[in-house]
Amino acid sequence: MSEFHGSASRSSRPQPDRTPPPRTRTEGLRQRLAELRGPDVPAKALDARALAALAANPGCRRRAILDGAGVDKAALASALGSPSGFGQSQFALTRGNAFEAKVKADGGAELLRLVRARLDPGAEPPAGAALPDLSALGPEGRTARTALALREAVDAGGWTLLDHPMLALDVAGSVAFLEPDAVVVHPDGSWTVVEIKSFPMLDGSADPAKVGAAARQAAVYVLALEAVADRLDPAPRVRHRVLLVCPKDFSNLPTASAVDVRKQRAVTARQLARLTRVEEIAGSLPEGTCFAPDRPAEELTAAVEAVPATYAPECLSACELAFHCRERSREAGAVTRLGRPLRAELGGLTTVEEVLAAARGEAGDPADPAVAALRRAAALRAEALRAAGHPAAEVAACR
Repeated sequence: MSEFHGSASRSSRPQPDRTPPPRTRTEGLRQRLAELRGPDVPAKALDARALAALAANPGCRRRAILDGAGVDKAALASALGSPSGFGQSQFALTRGNAFEAKVKADGGAELLRLVRARLDPGAEPPAGAALPDLSALGPEGRTARTALALREAVDAGGWTLLDHPMLALDVAGSVAFLEPDAVVVHPDGSWTVVEIKSFPMLDGSADPAKVGAAARQAAVYVLALEAVADRLDPAPRVRHRVLLVCPKDFSNLPTASAVDVRKQRAVTARQLARLTRVEEIAGSLPEGTCFAPDRPAEELTAAVEAVPATYAPECLSACELAFHCRERSREAGAVTRLGRPLRAELGGLTTVEEVLAAARGEAGDPADPAVAALRRAAALRAEALRAAGHPAAEVAACR
């Protein structure tokens, strides 16, 4: 009888709920992105170079989801049969690392001298600058350690050099961890981003295209630094003039130039804000979509084509999937492959066939300025061919 009562007593007690707690929204998104990337595929970090390229083409949902999920686009392009030559050579990487080590030698004495000379000549000489240890476990730990080091540097005053700090920036609902070459804290508490590049600065100037790319990359770091500064009270000033350090002429000696990135920062902030959220894109994909490079080519092609892309010729110098997207754009006859300026001029005409039909008078609204301009251009062409006695003039006349 006692055993019966004991059993009943135990069964009447409320049992602990062993149901696993529901996943948070962030955990659910991370799981979904891991499924898209592939269960055993490590995530590829989203760096400032990729963010700058993503901001330059905010309408490309394909790049947004692939970068947000950490997909290795170079491996994906090879698996699709359209390998890309985009990226730096091993020689360039080695040369760049050697030059950066030279610039930061002796506790960054030469680097700090250049910062003071180009950006803050009225400040005290940077003798005895602090070099905090930023090592920590994982990118989240390094990000927290960097934020702490920045706050301590502002409180301490004087010069501080942060070598390869880690910053975080929210991009379309996904966190990107960024690692600038260096960040310098001035004695007045302001912060400066330092970009070290291995391309030469000849007679005080460098290749404008390369300087522009470096400025766009630095603007991403400035945005990430501002996010850190906004959490402090009072918020330190993040300088919009960054320091670009390059080899002088044809030597290996460092020289530097101050680059104002206010325009690039404003454009990048606006474009990143326009990006469709990664969560929204992921939710629109068919169940089972996966971009793992070891999947069959047909399955990979279907997965990639499930996400709309916005191809333009500029993608060839900024995205590993550019060759694949260019081929698909050619097959579809899209006018974007001829450049964004032309695409903007053509209004609602989205394919080459539509453009040619409008020019021949076979389609299109004559009241449309783009259609009217095309027909006028076609008439002028036919007139010029007739004047030259060119055989194509007869074909044009027949049309």
